[in-house]
Amino acid sequence: MDSAVTADEKNTGFGLIARLRSVIAIPFFFIILILASTVAIVLFILSAGKLKNELIRHVGRFMGMSMLMMLGVRLKIHYGDNDIQRQVVYIVNHSSTLDLFIIISLGLPRVRYVAKYELQYNPFFFLMGRLTGQIFINRSNSAASVMELQKAYSRVRKHGLSVLVAPEGSRKHEMPVGTFKKGAFRIAEDLQLPVVPVFIEGAADLCPGGALLSRSGTVNVWFDKPVSLEGLDEEGFSRKIDDLRNTYIRWSIDGYSETPTKA
Repeated sequence: MDSAVTADEKNTGFGLIARLRSVIAIPFFFIILILASTVAIVLFILSAGKLKNELIRHVGRFMGMSMLMMLGVRLKIHYGDNDIQRQVVYIVNHSSTLDLFIIISLGLPRVRYVAKYELQYNPFFFLMGRLTGQIFINRSNSAASVMELQKAYSRVRKHGLSVLVAPEGSRKHEMPVGTFKKGAFRIAEDLQLPVVPVFIEGAADLCPGGALLSRSGTVNVWFDKPVSLEGLDEEGFSRKIDDLRNTYIRWSIDGYSETPTKA
C-alpha cells in the first residue's frame, strides 16, 4: 500500500510548492470547467442528448484528472472483482475537498451523483448537472428532496443507471468517518440494488476536511464487495449501516483490506 504522505510531512503543514500549486489550481479549475462545459454542451446538442453517459464518464474524468495532476496527486483505482457495468449504488467516504475530483475521475459508466443542492449556485455546475441528469438534494426541504428522488428513481430504472452517494453528507465531520445518514441506503433499498462500498484512502492526509490547500502524494481508491440490503427489517437495516460505517473506520485506521465473505 502506498503512503499518501509521510509522518514528517503531516507535521510540517503545507509547504511553498503545495501552496503555489493550490493557488494556481483555483483559476485552472474554472478554466477547465468552462472549456469542459462548452464541449459538453456542444456535444449534447449535436447528439440530441444521446451522449449523456459518455459526457459524464469521459468529460468528467478529464476534468477530475486534470485537477489532480495540477495538484500533484496520483490516483490509483482498484476495482477488485467488481463489474463496473453492473447497476449498483456506490457509497463513498467523504473527508476532503479532493473527493469531488477523485469521484469524477473514477470513470464509472452510466452513473449519476447525488449532490448537495448548493452546488447549483455555481452556474456551470447547475448547467452541467441539469444537462447530465445529476441528483441535487436540498437537505433543508424534505418534501422537495423526496420529489427530486422520485423523479430520479424513474430515470435510474428506465436507463439502468448506477447512483453514487456520500452517506456522511459533508466532508466536515468528526474524523476519521462521520455518521452515516440513512438516505444513501434508502435509495439502494427503494431501487432494490446492492451497495458497493468505495473507500478513498489518503485524500484526507493530503487535503483534510474543508482545506483548500493540498499536498502532492498518492490516493488509492478501493472498491469492496457488493452488499445486499434485501430482506432486512428496520433493526437489521440500521445494524447493516453501522457495520458498514465501522468497516470504513477500520479501513481508515488500519488501511484497506477486503471484507471477508460471510457464510
